[in-house]
Amino acid sequence: MEIDWEFEVGGGAPVIDARWPGFVDLHLEPERIAEISEAARFPPLSALLLALNADDSPLWTSKCDFWRSEADSLPDAVLLACYIDLLPLAGEVFHQPNEAENFCRALAARLDPLSIAQCAVELVIRSAVAGAMEGFGVTAYLSAETAGQSAVTQALTAAFEAFAAAAINLPAPESPASKIR
Repeated sequence: MEIDWEFEVGGGAPVIDARWPGFVDLHLEPERIAEISEAARFPPLSALLLALNADDSPLWTSKCDFWRSEADSLPDAVLLACYIDLLPLAGEVFHQPNEAENFCRALAARLDPLSIAQCAVELVIRSAVAGAMEGFGVTAYLSAETAGQSAVTQALTAAFEAFAAAAINLPAPESPASKIR
């Protein structure tokens, strides 16, 4: 599994708007997972979203997308990919950039030794707004690329499972300005 992280803040960079119109709070109402069309199109994404929003997770998700395309790397190659906006449950946003950076470093360290072929995870630290709270969030891009629909589905599902296990077992991000909601 390839893993990387970076900052993409300011200068017209995308901002995570966590409480956007249409937001479904899976932490408080996991039964609403069926309302998320991306999760309905790819059931392993549903499992990942529910894991990331579970009571034992230090995170919550605000938005996701899922797509499939033909890949250029191999004949008959298929690319499956998604993004998920992640925020800390404590404080609703990372209040300082170094909090988001520490989260990304810790998550990358947990994922780095895993051997899931043809998969990649990219973590992008972005400015984030959650209601009245302003700070930072992380957009996680997860992808798999290999020949055949069945093989790529298996690879991405394995990446999702590894990502969920690594993310929910991280200690809750701490911030002097944060408060548990």
